[in-house]
Amino acid sequence: MGSTIIEKIVGNNVGKTVKPGDIVTVNVDRVMIHDIFIPFVASKFEEMGFQKLWDADKVVLIYDHLVPASQVDDTRHFQVGNAFVEKYGMKNIHRSDGICHQLMTEAGYVKPGNIVFGTDSHTTTYGCVGAFSSGIGYTEMASILGTGTLWIRVPETIKVNITGTLPENVMAKDIILKLIGDLGADGATYKALEFTGDTVENMSVASRMSMSNMAIEAGAKCALFTPDGKTAEYCKITLTDKETDLVGDADAEYCQVINYKAEEFVPVMACPSNVDNIKPVSELEGKEIDQVFIGSCTNGRLEDLMAAAEILKGKKIAPFVKLIVTPASRKIYREAVENGTMAVLAEAGAIITHPSCGLCCGRTGGILTDGERVVATNNRNFLGRMGTSKVEIYLASPKSAAACAVAGKIVMP
Repeated sequence: MGSTIIEKIVGNNVGKTVKPGDIVTVNVDRVMIHDIFIPFVASKFEEMGFQKLWDADKVVLIYDHLVPASQVDDTRHFQVGNAFVEKYGMKNIHRSDGICHQLMTEAGYVKPGNIVFGTDSHTTTYGCVGAFSSGIGYTEMASILGTGTLWIRVPETIKVNITGTLPENVMAKDIILKLIGDLGADGATYKALEFTGDTVENMSVASRMSMSNMAIEAGAKCALFTPDGKTAEYCKITLTDKETDLVGDADAEYCQVINYKAEEFVPVMACPSNVDNIKPVSELEGKEIDQVFIGSCTNGRLEDLMAAAEILKGKKIAPFVKLIVTPASRKIYREAVENGTMAVLAEAGAIITHPSCGLCCGRTGGILTDGERVVATNNRNFLGRMGTSKVEIYLASPKSAAACAVAGKIVMP
């Protein structure tokens, strides 16, 4: 019997063959803590009686949700984080360099085959480079900081096979939203999603990131792509035989197989207020909007900003509509400036912010109030996420969002 990607990653880590349902203790390659959770992690770590980190070089602390501070208590998180860094000799600190999930791969902290945990549910993002990554709570994180290990149950795998060529205005965001709609918000709970097919092979790493990022919205424990030449170039490495072998075997056992033809995908949106409430954009056309947000760890990368700029070039956003653009990192910000993308967005009327989580988590400007409607490229549209509980949030691709900003209403890109 062959193995799935997740079974190979875990098996390589623990030195034996594993199967779904096995309980194993893994050696952790890297952890990420963000600013929201650092006070709780620090407190629990010392409550557990640890005197030092298991490996300070393997711990990354990123300030991204609360920068710049928008509430009085936010600064406490920075103060606690800074004190923890100094006390335990941490070196991998990012203070407003970008969103944690972008930086973890962009800065080279995560490589194919790694096992990585973070204090944020969208830690599933790093599966884009073939790593097993998942979100955990502050108690589990404190335990890892002291021991370097964590027990897990090996997940079953859902294989998602996508073949063909995507229509011009369909992006990876449309694919993952469609999958979430088909599976439901709990349809992949504690399962691995394994993406395959020539459509996936032709995707950029950035597009794969959008999909692995939102796997958690179907309840998935992780989402995995086979490392390839694009992965190697992005990670600035030469793939080893063990890394190129991170592919689901032909005789691997899957709990479910889902097949899609790329040509059948259309632009879609997640409608208020559930991520799995998916409808084609064509069925929503005409709804007036108040704001558009392009950014987040889902769609704040260079290709996303360029896709929006392609729609916006030579146009202006509609009167009374605010367009907020937030790059996922400083590196992306610089690249977008250098290639002219930022100029196009600014000329169209965009409000361009510093790299951070920003409006995705209802912080640092742009929140809305009762009766307002926003089209956004982030990953969640829960009640109250971007303002009051009476704000309507529609999740869309950067192309769809940009088209809506110009029209002042929901339209097809």
